[in-house]
Amino acid sequence: MRLSRKLQKLFYRDAAQSLWEHICRWTHPVDAKRILATIDPAEIARITEHYPRRPGARKANAWQDAAHWIEVNVGRAQDLWLDRSPPLRILDLGSGAGYFLYVCQFLGHSGLGLDLDDDPFFGAMTKYFNVPRFIWRIDPGTPLPDLGKKFDLVTGHRVCFHWITRDQGQEWTRANWEFFIHDIRTRFLKPRGRLLLEINPRPDGSSFFTEELRIFFESQGARIFRSKALLAADPAERPRFKKVTSDK
Repeated sequence: MRLSRKLQKLFYRDAAQSLWEHICRWTHPVDAKRILATIDPAEIARITEHYPRRPGARKANAWQDAAHWIEVNVGRAQDLWLDRSPPLRILDLGSGAGYFLYVCQFLGHSGLGLDLDDDPFFGAMTKYFNVPRFIWRIDPGTPLPDLGKKFDLVTGHRVCFHWITRDQGQEWTRANWEFFIHDIRTRFLKPRGRLLLEINPRPDGSSFFTEELRIFFESQGARIFRSKALLAADPAERPRFKKVTSDK
């Protein structure tokens, strides 16, 4: 009975948050077509032809579909109120083809991506988008590189760096996550900064967070909504999904 009530509470909380996101997007629209119009489809086609998709790549990762990914990342930016905030400095972990930071730049922010260099398509796209990128692999128990600056917002979308061996179900321990979050908070976030992690579905597709992982994130002050966990620089603060402010 307790589990049933808990699941019901989570459902209503998620439904309320989803409705709030849709209302905010509707009342503060961002024209994705204006952003898309700044991208040369011939250049995307040239990059795609030069660096074709890897055999067996999932359709969900069709990064050459600029219209789709601009729309997706406009939504991500709106949910963080980036269309209504002063200029922010943003670090995007696993920046991929750079669509999120490109949208952020269009909205007046500055950004830096951090990712592997194992996909030349990503390198060509971030170069075309003029999105700066630092090459680095995120490993458990290893500090991130010194980037020489702090950020108002650190993001990670479709996070999967916490899987050590995804096919065998081996993932980061609580201690690994604790080390990572502490590293971000103490070395990369400004005093009023935020860390947003959007977790990829688990291999069986059943959920985003295990119960243990959810409890851990909440113990760190995270506010969780479906696949997202939002944390403040201050562990004692429980942030809301609203405007991120800049520390001057």
